[in-house]
This record gives sequence, C-alpha cells and structure tokens, in this order.
Amino acid sequence: MNKILVIFLLILLVAVSGCVTRSREKDSGSPTWVPTTASQIRHAGTTSEQPLVSTPCKELNPLIILVEFPDKKHVAERNFFVNRYNTQVNTYLQSVSYGAVCLNGEVTPTWYTLPLPTTSYRISSRNLEVNRTRVDTLIHDALAAADADYNVSDYDFVVIQLGVLTPDYGMVGLCGYPGMLGWTKTSVLTAPSGEVVQRGVAIFTAQAHVGTNFHDIAHILGGVKDGNRMVPCLYDHDLQANPGPDLEVFRNSMINMGYWDPMSCHFYRNDTSPPGICSWTRIRLGWLDEEKILTVDPDNQTEVMLGPLEDPSSEVLAIRVPLSPSTYYLVENRAPIGVDKVLPDHGILIMFADDRIAECHHGEAPVKLIDANPAIPYLEGAAFDVEEKDEYVDQANNLRIKLLEKSGSEYRILIEPLSYFYQE
Repeated sequence: MNKILVIFLLILLVAVSGCVTRSREKDSGSPTWVPTTASQIRHAGTTSEQPLVSTPCKELNPLIILVEFPDKKHVAERNFFVNRYNTQVNTYLQSVSYGAVCLNGEVTPTWYTLPLPTTSYRISSRNLEVNRTRVDTLIHDALAAADADYNVSDYDFVVIQLGVLTPDYGMVGLCGYPGMLGWTKTSVLTAPSGEVVQRGVAIFTAQAHVGTNFHDIAHILGGVKDGNRMVPCLYDHDLQANPGPDLEVFRNSMINMGYWDPMSCHFYRNDTSPPGICSWTRIRLGWLDEEKILTVDPDNQTEVMLGPLEDPSSEVLAIRVPLSPSTYYLVENRAPIGVDKVLPDHGILIMFADDRIAECHHGEAPVKLIDANPAIPYLEGAAFDVEEKDEYVDQANNLRIKLLEKSGSEYRILIEPLSYFYQE
C-alpha cells in the first residue's frame, strides 16, 4: 500500500511540474496585443530570458590624416588621436548604434605640413559665414600631402585632423564634404592621383570634443538623399550666425533638441562623454530597427510600456504617432543608462518630426522637442515625467499623450484621441 502511495505521489508531482513548466512557456516570450472595444494595450519592455545575441559590428575604417602648418606645429601627439578615435569615438559609436557600428581608423604616423600658413585656411566659427573656397583648399592640400602614401579610395571616409587649437583655425570641427562644400554637389571628390574619396571628409582641431567628432562623422555616415543630408545639424543655422560670444550664441541656437542629442549640442559637459542620440537620429542613421518602433493609430487608444532608449533589450524603444504622410510624433524614454547618464534630466521626450524640412533654418527643423517645462532654458527641462508634467495635449490634431506610471526604468504611456478623454 505504501509503495502504491509513493508511486501515486511521484506521478502527481511530475504532472504538476509539467503543468508549471507549460504555464511558464506559455507566459514567456513577446507580449501580444490585447484588443478591446476602445483600446489596444501592449505591454512592452519585458526582456527574454535568453541572452542577447552578440553580432559582429560593421567596422568603419577611416583614414585620419594628421596635418600641421608651416607657422603652427601640432600641440598634441599622435597617440592622443589614436586613442581619441579608436577608443573614445569607437566606444561611443558602438553604444549609440547598439553595437551595429564600430570604428578602427588608420592614423598617419606622419604629420603632414600644408603649403600655406594657418591664416590662409582660417574660417569663421559661424556656419553661414564660412569661406567654402578655403575649406576646399584645405581638403585639396591635405589629400595632396598624403596622396603618395595612401590610396584614399581604400578607406570609408577621411578625417583631416589639424594639430592646432580652435582659435588658430576658427571652427572646432566641420563636415567638409558633403557639407560646407554643398551637399547637393554631384561631382565626386578625388585626390590628385584620381583616387575617389568615399562618403566624405571631416575636419577637426585638436580641441574637438568626442561629441564634435561624432557630430560631423554622423553627417558623413547619414549620407545624402535627394540632395539633402539625412543627418543634419539640429541647431538653428541662422541663430548660430548671430553676433556675440561663441558659447552664448551657440546655446541660443539649440532651440530644437537642446542638450538631448549631439547633433544639436555636440556635448553637454566638456569633461564627460556626449549624451546619447535621440530616436530620430538613430532612425536616420539606420540604427533603430523598425521592429523596435511601435507605430500607433492616433484614432484609437493604445497603452505602451516603453523601455529606455539606451537599453537594446527593451521590446519597444520608441513610439511613432503618425499625423500625416510626412509628419509624426516620436516618443522615447531617456533613462540614466550608458551614455544617457550624461543628460540635463531624464524622463520621456516627445518630439514632433516633419520630413518635408531638410535643415534647421529660421525656426523650422525636421525634428523638434516638445518642451515640458519652458521656464527652464535650453530645453533642459523638456522631459515629461509622472508626478510632474505627465501629459501632452495637441488640440489641433485631437491627440493626448499621458504618462500613466513608471515601473523600474519603464513607463506605461497612453496615446489616445483627445475626444476620448473628454468623453470619460
């Protein structure tokens, strides 16, 4: 009798274990849509118990040409720039691209001396006042200096690294091509030997911040489509051209994205790495997969659990709310994770995007932050958060975005027609 009882208990235990196992299997994996008559609820941000698959990055191999002038010699040694690009810029690129891109540049062992004095190449710090002929001359002379030693067509792009300080050259960094030479230019850029420069040329002084390096390299990586840069500057060019102290003028030009993206600010603090890039910039660079973007119907109620933008394991990294074929909102969660530890604040960012606008001029921009706290200057208080500014209403488009709760580093967010809210 005792043996029969033991066998029965073992069978029961196995059966119960099997039920528990099957129950866990059923509950694991990607959450699903749960439609109701008035809403669609999606719980996102949960992570699979499976380890993240590590895929090899696409290695970028730029040629970094070290350049000095007859009257101004380099103020930093080669090893400084090897570390700058192949460690600091590389680490940042891998972070903001979710490991898709890495950088391994070839830094010339030689400092090439250009034929003209510094003053012959010097340009304005204001984009709209830059002498493009001088930029063209600098690029031509730098390529000519290194032409006998390097085949530029073997590299993904070219960096001309000046050994001088910013006051000597005038501008801390720029995308020389495509960029200051005109991104609608159809002719190819070649070295004197006829070798074609791939993608573009960036120019930096020895004082350029990692965020400045990324800013102008991103112009190159984004490329040109239909005559427009895919990744433009996100500060206002016309405001940046105003007279006054450089720092003050530049801060006043950051009216679109503030300190929330180095395409706007270059960096937040000079002594730290730059902040991460926003979802709009990641999309333009091809680093944010569509499967990580939840596009919601603005005519229905939708609840979303939105994970941090810097956490690639989050199921949803951005929310897109289309308003027309060319306009839409993007919603993202900027948490103190990774490079996003260096931000003016943390919380939910809401951006309005208009794909008809190519560059930031006269107050217009392809993407703009909705400012949760306009009383705080430079968009430093732009983030929405629960128990603070937790709601955004667009009367013209009959839209309401409401932060319902924060759970850990995730936010549960409601997107609904404003008329639904008034009916409740």
